[in-house]
Amino acid sequence: MKDVVSRCPIEEVMRVLSGRWPTLLLYYLKDGTKRFSDLKRDNPTVSARMLSLELRKLEDAGIVRRTAHGGYPLRVEYDLTASGLTLVPLIDALGGWWDQTAADRSGVRIRDAA
Repeated sequence: MKDVVSRCPIEEVMRVLSGRWPTLLLYYLKDGTKRFSDLKRDNPTVSARMLSLELRKLEDAGIVRRTAHGGYPLRVEYDLTASGLTLVPLIDALGGWWDQTAADRSGVRIRDAA
């Protein structure tokens, strides 16, 4: 990861949660433990490589826990850590805000198109 430019915690959070996939992965993991294939099915347009990189980034940040179960084939599961679970209300709040402000956004588009 890149170095932090400021000492602002928001910059550090955005390094971990920014982009298309991290917040979506947390959204799908809020319902419980999932295997890699489950997360790939939930997010069909993400490549396996990108999914792996994003899960590793979230794991390094202490938000997601990876558990490998022995045997063949190796079974790997992902779930939210205690820290990750504290993000769930924030993610739900963002979704709620988006739904509540839908009319404001559609009004802007209509006005801009005219």
